[in-house]
Amino acid sequence: MLRKNVALRTLAAAAALAVTATVAGCSAQAATGPSGGDDKPSTAPTSKKPTPSASEPDESTQSPSPSASASTPAPETVMAPGAKGDQVKELQARLAQIGWFDDKPTGSYGPVTTSAVKGFQGKRGLPTTGTTDTVTWQKLLGMTTKPTRAELDGTTVEKPKAKPDPRCMTGRVLCISKTTRTLSWMVDGKVLSTMDVRFGSQYTPTREGQFNVGWKSRDHVSTLYHTPMPYAMFFSGGQAVHYSSDFAARGYNGASHGCVNVRDKGKVAALFDQVRTGDRVVIYW
Repeated sequence: MLRKNVALRTLAAAAALAVTATVAGCSAQAATGPSGGDDKPSTAPTSKKPTPSASEPDESTQSPSPSASASTPAPETVMAPGAKGDQVKELQARLAQIGWFDDKPTGSYGPVTTSAVKGFQGKRGLPTTGTTDTVTWQKLLGMTTKPTRAELDGTTVEKPKAKPDPRCMTGRVLCISKTTRTLSWMVDGKVLSTMDVRFGSQYTPTREGQFNVGWKSRDHVSTLYHTPMPYAMFFSGGQAVHYSSDFAARGYNGASHGCVNVRDKGKVAALFDQVRTGDRVVIYW
């Protein structure tokens, strides 16, 4: 009986903590799952569906059938971690076109490239090996264009542009696209500033829909994780738009606990000064 009571109390405490997380403020985590605090990496299980890329459509794909014919040859390796050269640069530039690679092409197949390939593979329903095999390479070639010299040099990335959601076209709106991973500050349909953002993982997703800025906190510290959330603009419970030093340092290799992270501190600071309580927040695909 004593053990049963202890188990019940443990379950109740866990449920209470889950509820508290929705109102106490969110924090950064690794893309692999929730972490124990703001701006710290995590070792939780990998999300089944990676965060959609910056400009890649959220297309529906089917996983390969596990009962594939035994006569089908296994994919051959095209590039693997540790590889170097112009082909790796092309891989990185092509991944950048659809938002999976956020750095300048280096020609070195390191951890960032491996993580990007895993994300691309996961969304396609391919084995997430991080190694570019013939199936992964052909799929990527079919979705991208041959990189220009400027793309290979990292001076530009050709990405399709998306139109703002119709709800963003009137009034004062924080217009946040999960497809392009951008926040546009718009007033009466005019874009005044745009900045990169990232969202929560599968386990702690950022809510979608129309909200209002409920309150602002310039030097906010999460009451749940006890970590900084500067320039926080809360729009739904504990979810807020705020600056993230983790996003600034690690890019899209991380995720939040539901908040909308901004990595440009200067831009979000200026945004904080312009946004008023009651301004609308629209989050959409």
